[in-house]
Amino acid sequence: MDFETASGKVLHHEGGFSDHPDDRGGKTRYGITEAVARRVGYRGNMAELPLDLAKRIYRSEYWDAVRADELPMQVRYVVFDAAVNSGVGQSIKWLQRAAGVLADGVIGPKTMEAVHLLDGAALKSRILAQRLRMMASLSNWPAFSRGWARRIADLMES
Repeated sequence: MDFETASGKVLHHEGGFSDHPDDRGGKTRYGITEAVARRVGYRGNMAELPLDLAKRIYRSEYWDAVRADELPMQVRYVVFDAAVNSGVGQSIKWLQRAAGVLADGVIGPKTMEAVHLLDGAALKSRILAQRLRMMASLSNWPAFSRGWARRIADLMES
């Protein structure tokens, strides 16, 4: 899956502006937290974060950060979506654990070699299983479980 397709799918899941009291990310728009938006220089109201800026942030802070273009096709979207939803480091650790390499949160040559030696469909399943287990253990699972479960189901079918 390419970046344009993947970012469109993430936008579908993330929706518009949110400031849910149980969301540790605080104010978000398109899944971009206020902390990330400020770090990249956005100073406006989070409810008005422009879509084109959100897509640029998706590209630089998530897609490129997980080296999605270099990952096997079957896991690109899964790893990217996890990065937007749970952070780049956590997403990479799920990938690394699924691939059976040291989970240090950095994609280096050993991680890249391991993920390319494995069956992509099996790797995808292992990543999603880890992600769902972790999400179900969070204290805010009751508030977000239906949306997160739908998201994981969509990822399984993608």
